[in-house]
Amino acid sequence: MNRKMRFVLGASASALLLGTSLTIAQEYEWQPDRPINLIVPWGAGGSTDQVTRVTAPILAEALGVEVVVVNQPGASGAIGTQEVLNAPRDGYTWTANAIANNATYAVSGLLEDTDIDDWHIYLSVANVPVVSVPADSEFDDFGELLAALEERGLDITVATAGITSSGGTAIAALADEAGFDYNMITYDGGGPAAIATASGEAMVTTQLAVEQTELIRGGRLKPLAVLSDEPLVLEGVEPVPPITEWLPDMELAPDYFGIFIPTGVPDEVVATMDRIWEEEVMNSEELRNYAETFGAVFAPSMGAEARERAMPVVILEACSSVARGEAANDPSTIGIDCETRTEVGTD
Repeated sequence: MNRKMRFVLGASASALLLGTSLTIAQEYEWQPDRPINLIVPWGAGGSTDQVTRVTAPILAEALGVEVVVVNQPGASGAIGTQEVLNAPRDGYTWTANAIANNATYAVSGLLEDTDIDDWHIYLSVANVPVVSVPADSEFDDFGELLAALEERGLDITVATAGITSSGGTAIAALADEAGFDYNMITYDGGGPAAIATASGEAMVTTQLAVEQTELIRGGRLKPLAVLSDEPLVLEGVEPVPPITEWLPDMELAPDYFGIFIPTGVPDEVVATMDRIWEEEVMNSEELRNYAETFGAVFAPSMGAEARERAMPVVILEACSSVARGEAANDPSTIGIDCETRTEVGTD
């Protein structure tokens, strides 16, 4: 199976697996009797969509029913997420996202009265943003781009999937650290934002590596820096230098992605998903190959461990939004103290 086809598996592929997986499904406490809707609140081709379409067939094979991936973009992921929160808590409606989004929608004001503990968390990979420009860009390294942003920031267009997307938070964090302005152009997903940049609609994109890798390998995007303290190594291209070469004190945290089931579903749903995640997803060569091919980190976890891994990026995103003046609600409402950069809980 070629690289591009690996993550394009959807409901039809899951259906093909149905006949061979009923015996496996009998082993689990929960035996679903109809398809499960897995809402991706972003457009097709983006980072969430990609990894979800790798993971969904694994779950479908184990459960013996289709896991139907439904793209429902809008409002930086809030519309699709709200759909899942509004659905019956019967175990048949899940979502997929970056955990920092689900945990901080209340801070951004895109959703009210929701936080990380409204979800059973199943993480699959960690992703890193990459600062890239079109292949024919005037900028050949991040230092040149940084100088241009500092001199003529509002003239520099940056394509992202929205202010709370990984690309949106990446450019905001860079602007906070280096003190520049920029002109954001938003798209329905990270994939469309990366394609738009490669086509010259925008001068820069800061979306995730997994959304840019094929465009980088194809010579349509020129990567300048990765938001990490280590180089990003992608097969077939020169290592992408870390942002710390130019901004050595920049605060960084891995951005974890996965599948989330709302709390309040029957216990047997959670017990079954826990077993499948531990036995199948954590040992999935398909998921590992996807991560290694597209510049993600294979890092599956669940439950308390997943929550612990997620909190550094959740705290960073919540407190950074306050510093940028973008927070509609204080992070203390979701139990985060930005003075100490710690989780303190809520009353």
